Amino acid sequence: MRPYEIGDTDVDQLVKELVAAAGGGQNADLIEEMVITTLKLLRDNADRGDVKLANTALKEMRYPFRVFSTFKDVRKVSIFGSARTKPDEPDYEMAGDFARIMTEDRNWMVITGAGPGIMEAGNEGAGREKSFGVNIRLPFEADANIHVLPDRLLNFKYFFTRKLIFVKESHAFALFPGGFGTMDEAFEALTLIQTGKSELAPIVLIESVGTGYWETWERFVREDLLGNGMITEDDLSLFTHAHDVTEAADAICDFYKNYDSSRYIDGVLVLRMQRAPDDALLERLNTEFADIVVSGGINRVPASASEIADKDVPDLDRIAFEFDRRHFGRLRQLVDQLNEV
Repeated sequence: MRPYEIGDTDVDQLVKELVAAAGGGQNADLIEEMVITTLKLLRDNADRGDVKLANTALKEMRYPFRVFSTFKDVRKVSIFGSARTKPDEPDYEMAGDFARIMTEDRNWMVITGAGPGIMEAGNEGAGREKSFGVNIRLPFEADANIHVLPDRLLNFKYFFTRKLIFVKESHAFALFPGGFGTMDEAFEALTLIQTGKSELAPIVLIESVGTGYWETWERFVREDLLGNGMITEDDLSLFTHAHDVTEAADAICDFYKNYDSSRYIDGVLVLRMQRAPDDALLERLNTEFADIVVSGGINRVPASASEIADKDVPDLDRIAFEFDRRHFGRLRQLVDQLNEV
């Protein structure tokens, strides 16, 4: 592969020396590329507004990476919903109860947008020690709610960097009724998982009985999207609908009952789990999910050399197969069967 360089020998050497002087380390090569990219913006005589955008976006990603790194071994659920939901409304109470169950009973942490309404209910239910706030600076909303510690509060100018952090740091998504923002977050999570741009994760739509909000949404999805061939029947497996907070918490935690995570190794999808399927289940999986296997079959495998080198859960059991990288609803169904082991 062609080296990513400025093309000026002296400048390229200075970049290497600068990164080395700043501490070097295992990511030195990537940091060098980032420095080179910024220098290319300089050489491109890029518009000042474009440079400000790139600069702000990078800074808005760096600090959250640092904050969340301390809690990387704790699973987190993002709670979305309307900023306009009042404390005396049933969905507000449900959001608080759901957050309380996830943190106190299930040992998860909670991420919200740090605003009022459903977001405040989520942070209040979780408590300050188990909460993160990923706040967007808007001219018409007050400061972040009081239930997020200052060092767990992350402020963003741009929605796209904020959404990246939500998706990167979350292991599940809980969506309560809301407006355009909630719809955006729901379809963003679904799109990223449906296209394989983010890892499989449980998405749960939660509302109080009689609300009808998600029933209306699901009817639209089934009748207009599925009915017109814009999604497949299997895509409906990517989300769950619940009217009870314990049911919602179970739907999330059951996803990780056996399944842990996934990774592509040389183009082959590796699923990591606590207990690998026995011969009978493995045979059934090979028969039932042959449609998403490009070639070969689904097999138990040991941890790869790269997973061992990266200390990427090398002690867990694994199965692997050449996935078609298209039918992620079917992949979710496969994971559901693994969780029955």
